[in-house]
Amino acid sequence: MDSKTRNQFSLLTQRRFGPFFATQFLGAFNDNVFKNALLILIAFQVVGVGSSDSNTSINLAAGIFILPFFLFSASAGQLADKYEKSFLIRLIKLFEISIMICAAVGLYLRSVPFLIGVLFLMGTQSALFGPVKYGILPQLLGDDELIGGNGLVGMGTFMAILLGTMAGGLLVGIPDGGTIAVGMIVVTVACMGYWVSRSIPPVPTVDPSLKVNWNALTETWRIIQFTRQSRTVFLSVIGISWFWFFGATYLAQFPNFTRVVLHGNEQVVTLLLALFSVGVGVGSLFCERLSGRMVELGLVPFGSIGLTVFGIDIFFAVPDAGAGELVGAIQFLQAPGSWRVSADVILIGLFGGFYVVPLYALVQQRSKASHRSRIIAGNNVLNALFMLMSAVMAISVLAAGLSIPELFLLTAVLNGLVAIYIYTVVPEFLMRFIVWILIHTVYRIRKEGLERIPERGPAILACNHVSYVDALVIAGCVRRPIRFVMYHKIFQIPLLRFVFRTAGAIPIASRKENPELLERAFEQIADSLQKGQLVCIFPEGRITRDGALNVFRPGLERIVQRNPVPVIPIALRGLADSLFARGSGRSLRNFPWLLWAEIALIIGMPVAPEAATAGGVREAVAGLLQDPE
Repeated sequence: MDSKTRNQFSLLTQRRFGPFFATQFLGAFNDNVFKNALLILIAFQVVGVGSSDSNTSINLAAGIFILPFFLFSASAGQLADKYEKSFLIRLIKLFEISIMICAAVGLYLRSVPFLIGVLFLMGTQSALFGPVKYGILPQLLGDDELIGGNGLVGMGTFMAILLGTMAGGLLVGIPDGGTIAVGMIVVTVACMGYWVSRSIPPVPTVDPSLKVNWNALTETWRIIQFTRQSRTVFLSVIGISWFWFFGATYLAQFPNFTRVVLHGNEQVVTLLLALFSVGVGVGSLFCERLSGRMVELGLVPFGSIGLTVFGIDIFFAVPDAGAGELVGAIQFLQAPGSWRVSADVILIGLFGGFYVVPLYALVQQRSKASHRSRIIAGNNVLNALFMLMSAVMAISVLAAGLSIPELFLLTAVLNGLVAIYIYTVVPEFLMRFIVWILIHTVYRIRKEGLERIPERGPAILACNHVSYVDALVIAGCVRRPIRFVMYHKIFQIPLLRFVFRTAGAIPIASRKENPELLERAFEQIADSLQKGQLVCIFPEGRITRDGALNVFRPGLERIVQRNPVPVIPIALRGLADSLFARGSGRSLRNFPWLLWAEIALIIGMPVAPEAATAGGVREAVAGLLQDPE
């Protein structure tokens, strides 16, 4: 379990992840075969094309599915923290088999009330599985595998949604026997899921002495209050819940959006759901590559921008379908404007993946291990609340006379307002976005020696000072949070001040300029190191004018004498001629470098505190600056 992998796909071949992934995939596939078959049954075959009950019935079904999350998530979180999780997964899969047998009976009878009751049981099973699913991942994977693992789970889940929605939609549309075929499929897949789950390796119980509180109301309130103890975790949970509000609003309307607005049949519903699923899957999968194997919060604003832009565009992209017979997928794609609608749907999914995967990984990483499953249960409760609010809003807005495209537009505008609020309350998200944009658009960064940064515990990072964005480049490459010590005039640069302040940078001045600020900076440095944090200093004291390495000042030795911690030399190459260097005027005449300029971040071997003299550390940095070629 301690072994690491450099390729996220190789996790699929390992027993610590592969059986879990397959179990999750088969469960998600099964859910969506049944749910899509039921929705299409309501929208097209039972209620009738012209019925005014279709909107209400579909949104009621969505509400019935999420009701169990309110009733059972608190108990599920406690059980996941108290008992061994692979054992719980197998019990839940046995429960799924019994549910799918009931589903097969309901489909054979074509009884919508009975099937909605089965949907409630499916929601119960999902409520029980959620805390176990996201709680076991950090126990199966290392910290640097969380993004990759969550990305694979996200990709697998939405590929299962894709295949499940396609299978459910196509099978239920078969004349004289489609519902029976769906019933046979869901029972068979549930049995396969249980068989695969038997190979999931056991993991240690995190809190075996926990006394389970079966009162759903009081325990739910207690879990949510515990989740609020960490501001970043709680707001990440709110961000995840908003994603489900946004997604549920769009997905629940697709059947009627297709029938009433696009004038398409069941094939077009399946096509749109498939496009959305492919988008989320690809976005989830790309998260590891875009984040560099770290929990990169900068992707969250990037994702929310895309959700808003393409959510608004789908309102303007809706073609004039006219009236007449409902068309299939091929005829729809041949119609004017259909490709723009299709592109909007897949891009909403893509940016949704960018948005939600880092948030899930952040909640897993920053939650206390003994309470992680209960925090995830609290997340599920809030997810359900937001999805219920989505259903209520959709029913109310549509009943008030707005069209489905107008509902989409309203939701996209709300998404922009919520994003602005969250990034105002937690500027860390926006700060990380600015850093991420910098290191993925302006520069191509080669990184060496990142494994020499300790995963925990205090250390001093000592780097050469080449440009105004040195701190941003380092922060974007190193997985752990860093407190930077920087010259107070750089700290006050208007464009960068927000980023530096949000990152907790420590402004410093010379004794001649401001002795009080200098002493305050040394106190903050000492306090940070005592708390086990990383502190990065630029011992030259100023940005180089010619790219050459200046003399290191003795302040480094004063810091180490007070806090004897390792000093890690760092060298930045290639920034001396960049736009953000002190002599950047000359570089403006060489415009092509502006996009994807190649730079390097080289991290050397740690220097023991007793050997960390200013001259010795400078020599180590100088050695790193030498290009071996």
